[in-house]
Amino acid sequence: MKTLTVLILAIFGALAIHAQESDTTAVLQNETKTPRQGLDKSRIYYGGYVTLNFGSGYNVIGATPMVAYKLTPKLSTGVQLSYEHINYKDYSEYSGSNYGASIFSRYRVTPRFYAHAEFELMSYKWNYSDGDSRKTVPMLLLGGGFSQPISRNTWLTAQVLFDVLNNENSPYRDWEPYFSLGFGVGF
Repeated sequence: MKTLTVLILAIFGALAIHAQESDTTAVLQNETKTPRQGLDKSRIYYGGYVTLNFGSGYNVIGATPMVAYKLTPKLSTGVQLSYEHINYKDYSEYSGSNYGASIFSRYRVTPRFYAHAEFELMSYKWNYSDGDSRKTVPMLLLGGGFSQPISRNTWLTAQVLFDVLNNENSPYRDWEPYFSLGFGVGF
């Protein structure tokens, strides 16, 4: 599993280097233009996901806002914050909150399809075998997604990710897919 993780990270690293070289070449070809100083606000986009999961005996409600920066037209990187409230009724009633943060990178394979790599740390409070405790769980989520524009600066996204670290406290079983739908806004 570690070999697969290293291989995937190497591929994303190579894509990032190629994207930087492409962007540098474009800048060198346009030397007559005045270079921009500082942060280019037109490359910032933001969005997020809302979690609504209702089942027999449990409810999960959460939000994951994100902000990202387009390093090149195809490569972007960003951060996300996550929060979810869980209410679970089994033999006893349980209520708790989970929260965390992640950094991610996306590479646009086509204008609509993208590859996605994300490192996430989540703090889960759950009824573990050693009692009620909070555990921080690392996850390396790899996969891809599809984005559909709804207007000039707004789009919907759908993605499927897999936790390749498979930490013993991860909520995802070995290679269990994680599906999400969200939205994005860019200026």
